[in-house]
Amino acid sequence: MSTESQLTRLGLFDAKVPRYTSYPTAPHFNASVDDGDFAGWIGQIEPGSQISLYIHVPFCRRLCWFCACRTQGTRSDAPVEAYLETLKTEIAMLGKRLPEGVTLSRLHWGGGTPTLMSADMMKQLTEAIFAVAPMHEKGEFSVEIDPNEIDEARLDVLARAGMNRASIGIQDFDPQIQSVIGRIQSYDITRDAVDLIRSKGITSLNADILYGLPHQSNERIAESVQKLMSLSPDRVALYGYAHVPWMARRQSMIPAEALPTPETRLKLYETAKELFLWDGYREIGIDHFARPDDGLARALDAGKLRRNFQGYTDDTAAALIGLGASSISRFPQGYAQNLSGTSDYTARVRDGRFATGRGHVFSDEDKMRSRMIEALMCDFHISTAEITETFGISKADLNAMFQEVADRFAGFIDLNNDGLTVPEHGKPLTRMIARGFDAYDLSKAGHSSAI
Repeated sequence: MSTESQLTRLGLFDAKVPRYTSYPTAPHFNASVDDGDFAGWIGQIEPGSQISLYIHVPFCRRLCWFCACRTQGTRSDAPVEAYLETLKTEIAMLGKRLPEGVTLSRLHWGGGTPTLMSADMMKQLTEAIFAVAPMHEKGEFSVEIDPNEIDEARLDVLARAGMNRASIGIQDFDPQIQSVIGRIQSYDITRDAVDLIRSKGITSLNADILYGLPHQSNERIAESVQKLMSLSPDRVALYGYAHVPWMARRQSMIPAEALPTPETRLKLYETAKELFLWDGYREIGIDHFARPDDGLARALDAGKLRRNFQGYTDDTAAALIGLGASSISRFPQGYAQNLSGTSDYTARVRDGRFATGRGHVFSDEDKMRSRMIEALMCDFHISTAEITETFGISKADLNAMFQEVADRFAGFIDLNNDGLTVPEHGKPLTRMIARGFDAYDLSKAGHSSAI
């Protein structure tokens, strides 16, 4: 039986599974976690430690049809200015709760389109943040940049504030595909933005590209990847497009009949992967690639690669705090997510309260399964010694868990005294294998194709 036939038998081309950027996944959050928990968890951060901070800006000048993020369109700056005032208030509230001496190991602005803010708004935001917690001397400040929504004045503010990594969404360079997904962004505009970013001394560059888009073919994705590589990004996220119009209504604008079949999606991924590897990139987990000297590659080699809501990371801070509408925080105690609606979020903060709307408190079993899934997603290996020593489960009970999953994916998992490993030919099944360690109801909405 061919490998593709075996993958078909195991359900790879039909399965809907989480991306496992968290465990449990966000559909399992509930209202049992509130702003009191959030404030209490902030207060339990170790004084003098490092934290990661995420700022969400949910506005875009245009709404791309492929996007399933929580965003809203605006033609004017008025709603953005009002939102910024709320953010500044929330940041100040955070500052009153943070223990002494906390610094930022990571600061990331996402969205939406954070670069639609004016230079003055960006200056206000950076000043508000650093008044509360300065960057650690080895910290990383990154911003998601829309090449259509950036100029020298805004980049000057970001560079002076210490931004040292830029992230650019590419999706695909093919004009027909761009038209169908509602994202017009030429190669020339993208290249000019990259040149401007680097001219400001910002040398680290991330890029996102999608496979599984309508009308994509091996030839078309190969051309887009080659154009992307000409920009020499340090790391690339190669994400599979998730067509979920029941969750993101704007995706109904995309013709479903033009989407590639699941089998073709796998071939598109493999085509792009081969080109990145040929150009010297290292494969990082299931959907990232990085230059050998990038922090992700070094973290992989050191066994310190981690996974969070932004994907793969080399950040090892114990707490990631998300501010802004819909932002998710991760503490050692659990997850806390802000209210998603901008108006609800604003009303809560203006009332003098944190905007936590839901979350999840970790059980001991959650922590163990979370680490097992993260280890699979990062290293394709779960260490028996690490899990038994860290979480107190007996070797017999852990081996029973391993065996159950190994039996289900016979031929695609290696099992020995060291633990469970996914070999190279089994990597397309990684998310499905991870699902085998997920103790929660998998019928929850929001999961995407396994490839």
